[in-house]
Amino acid sequence: MTALEWLLLTYKVPAEPARKRISIWRKLKGMGALYLQGGVCVLPKTDDHLRRLKMLENEIAEAEGEALLLATVGLDQKQQDKLIARFNADRDDQYKEFIEKCIAFEEEIAEETRVRHFTFAELEENEQELSKFKTWIARIQKLDFYKADRAEEAAGRLTRSEAILDAYAHNVFAAQEENMSPEAPKGQNDSSQTA
Repeated sequence: MTALEWLLLTYKVPAEPARKRISIWRKLKGMGALYLQGGVCVLPKTDDHLRRLKMLENEIAEAEGEALLLATVGLDQKQQDKLIARFNADRDDQYKEFIEKCIAFEEEIAEETRVRHFTFAELEENEQELSKFKTWIARIQKLDFYKADRAEEAAGRLTRSEAILDAYAHNVFAAQEENMSPEAPKGQNDSSQTA
C-alpha cells in the first residue's frame, strides 16, 4: 500500500459572530476540504494546503477559537479508500450539477434555434454563460484530487455545449447576413437586432 498523507484540521470557533464561522467554512470548502464531522476536516497533504491551513489556523485564533492541525495517514488501504471515495463523491456531486446546467444551456439554444431567434444579443448572452461554465469546471477540476468518476463526462459535456453554441453562432451570422442583403424587405434589419 502506498500511504497517502493527509492534513487533518480540527477546530471550534464561537457561534457568534456567525460571519467568522461561515467565512472559515467557506474557505475550507473552497480548498476542497472534506468534512468528517462538524469542525473536523481533511485535505491531501500538499505544501499549498499546509500553507493555507496555517493561515486559517491564525484566522481561527483571531476569531477566539482554537484549532489543531495534524499530518496523518489512513490506518490501512480500506480507510484510505474510504477517504478517497468521499472526496470523489463530493466532486461527482459538483460535476453532476455542472452537467445538468450544461444540458439546460443546450436545451435553451435548441429552443432559440427552433424558433429561429438568431440575434447578436442572444449570442452574446450565451457566450457569457459558456464562459462561466469554463470557469466553473476549472474550479471543480482544481479540487478533483483523485479523478472523480464524472470528470470525463463533465469535460465532454462542456465540449458539446461549445459545439452547440458554435453552430448557433453560425446561424446568427448567416441570419444577419441574410437580413443585410439588398433583397431583404425594408425594416427587417432593425427587428432582427432585438433580443
